[in-house]
Amino acid sequence: MQIQEPLVSVVIPCYNHESFIQDSIQSVIDQTYQNIELIIIDDGSKDRSVEKMQEMISACKKRFVRFEFRFRPNKGLSTTLNEAIEWCEGKYLAAIASDDVILKDKTEVQVGFLEKHSDITAVFGGVKLIDDEYNELGIKLKPATTYSFESIIMHKFDLPAPTQMIRLESIRQVGGYDPDIILEDWYMWLKLAQNGQVHYMNQIFALYRQHDSNASKNLEKMLQGRIDVINSFKDSEHYSQALKKIEWLNARARYKDSEQDKNIWKLFSMRPFKTVDMLINDFIKKVKNKK
Repeated sequence: MQIQEPLVSVVIPCYNHESFIQDSIQSVIDQTYQNIELIIIDDGSKDRSVEKMQEMISACKKRFVRFEFRFRPNKGLSTTLNEAIEWCEGKYLAAIASDDVILKDKTEVQVGFLEKHSDITAVFGGVKLIDDEYNELGIKLKPATTYSFESIIMHKFDLPAPTQMIRLESIRQVGGYDPDIILEDWYMWLKLAQNGQVHYMNQIFALYRQHDSNASKNLEKMLQGRIDVINSFKDSEHYSQALKKIEWLNARARYKDSEQDKNIWKLFSMRPFKTVDMLINDFIKKVKNKK
């Protein structure tokens, strides 16, 4: 008697990714693992994303054991993810951004790992970084690691969002995503780590798209997002130390964005030796780039 594979719920929240959404969907269609339900929610896109998704409805209905496609006015990423979670029927959840691509064996490998390790709440892995034209910008791959809550709150982790696979019951147990938190992924990794182990596998699972043009525009929003995440865990014994770490990281990000003297002196006042190391490393990189 053949044992039924556990159902995997793949969720794609989409917003203004008409150029990439079909490739993202196709990467799910191409998975070697068969027992998948796909849920796509367009969060009020203003481009042709909905039209692009509608062109793939027939292929999705043929491929997946269950397929849901909804579009509605914009409500934000966390609300969209929570909405999708309500519809999910799988044992495991994998959410990917509508501009990212997952590799063919991602689902099969990760399900196999989670089925053998009941103590692991979520699993991640490495990525190839790409630009808008699919040019490879680099590879991020690290040794296999199991992260603790402490390492994640102290910002000593690498858990690329498009590589995630999480036990659905674990997400529901922590109450889903907080709509008031911008950095929904970091917030969720912390919530999960409070109730189980979060593991990083030494294998590349996704193509992770980098949009350099958006970085400076959203800088202050993202830096405040870090503070908001930390403030959600004020009861933690690591809170004070973690807050200081984030304040330094934020000051470093502002310096790198503007290189204003006031920012560098703030860094020195917070972590003088760390700041010197940063400046030396930056100088070495600039010299190498000129060669």
